Amino acid sequence: MVQATEAWFLADRKVLADFYNGGFLADSLPGNPTNIEAVPKNDLEPKLIHATKPAKTKGEYHKTKHGFELLGRVDPAKVGNASPHARQFNEFLRGL
Repeated sequence: MVQATEAWFLADRKVLADFYNGGFLADSLPGNPTNIEAVPKNDLEPKLIHATKPAKTKGEYHKTKHGFELLGRVDPAKVGNASPHARQFNEFLRGL
């Protein structure tokens, strides 16, 4: 199970690259985009901040300034493919 929403962003790295255009360091992100549940919580935010530090238009990652917009942009199918728990959660919500 993912420990923070930032893990969901790792499943759709193209969204991160597009959002932080200009200097985004994709190779600095932790883990594998097909298994985001394996990324330790303590690695998420510091690695996102590092990867986005050179981004000129948005600046470095900030949970409340960027998190909600990023959540709205990530592809739920990619998140579900990278996280069985997220897929189950999505299926549960759609069944309500």
